[in-house]
Amino acid sequence: MADFVRGNPSELYAPDIVSGIMMHRRVDTMTDTLPIIQSAKREFSPAYRRVAPITLDVVWDHFLARHWDALNIGYSLAEFVRHAQSQIEPNLTDTPERFQYLNAYMWQERWLERYAELPFIRNVLQGMANRRPKLSALAGSFTDVEQHYGLLENCFWKFYPQMMAEAEKRNI
Repeated sequence: MADFVRGNPSELYAPDIVSGIMMHRRVDTMTDTLPIIQSAKREFSPAYRRVAPITLDVVWDHFLARHWDALNIGYSLAEFVRHAQSQIEPNLTDTPERFQYLNAYMWQERWLERYAELPFIRNVLQGMANRRPKLSALAGSFTDVEQHYGLLENCFWKFYPQMMAEAEKRNI
């Protein structure tokens, strides 16, 4: 939901929702400023470098879904998805309209689980490009993902444990 909220959310949402939105923003900022992520962005060809941060956000979700079991999170991805759905759906009427629209498809089509499938990532980027003409380069950025897949996967394994450690210490 945080990706659909602009500005200060504190007047619009309950404190726990605001806390989640703000943490999401801090994680995005931390991730985007890590030297290893800056290096990964430079791997994108000039035509797609402007959308590389968005593409990488999707790619990190791909690796998270793909390697969920290896990350020893303590519960399966399917269990996480069920829990998330049970927390989100009862509160949808109080969320941004675009987020509500997304939810109509996300659970039914098992998006969070399908992020583990690389062809699905191509579809996600294409869909984002279709919905936002200013981000049309997202569709083409998938070629750079394929070309640098191994390098991006290595980046994930270097930064993700660091990010989780910071989150556990409440430093994010």
